[in-house]
Amino acid sequence: MPPVSDRKAMLAGMTPRLDPRGWTFVVSEDPALVEQALGTFREDEGLSLILPEEANAGGLPMSRITLGVTSSLMGVGLTAAVSTALAEAGIACNVVAAYHHDHLFVPEDRAAEAMAILQDLSRAAQG
Repeated sequence: MPPVSDRKAMLAGMTPRLDPRGWTFVVSEDPALVEQALGTFREDEGLSLILPEEANAGGLPMSRITLGVTSSLMGVGLTAAVSTALAEAGIACNVVAAYHHDHLFVPEDRAAEAMAILQDLSRAAQG
C-alpha cells in the first residue's frame, strides 16, 4: 500500500494498536542495554534508549501505541492532530516517527484512555 499524505486520510486510517509490552526511556551507553533498545537517539547529553520495561533500567513506565497507517514522510498534520487530542486530555505523548509508522509513547496508566481518544479521532475523520 502506498504511503498516505492527506491529513484526513491519515487520521481515518491510523488504526491505533496498543503494544502489550511496557517501555521506558533512559540515557545510557551500556552495550547490553543498547542491544535491547527498540530505538536510540544521540543527543548532546548522551544516548537516549527506548527499552523494554523488563530491562530494569529505570525510567517512567510507558506504553507504545502504533498508528497502523503507512503515513508519508511528507504527510502534514498527523502528529499535530494526535498530540493535540492527547494534550487536551492532559496525556503526555512522546512521538517517534519511523519510516512506515508513527509510534506514540504515553504514560502506562493512561494508555487505555489514550487509545479511546485516538479511536474517536479516527472515527471522526472517517466521517
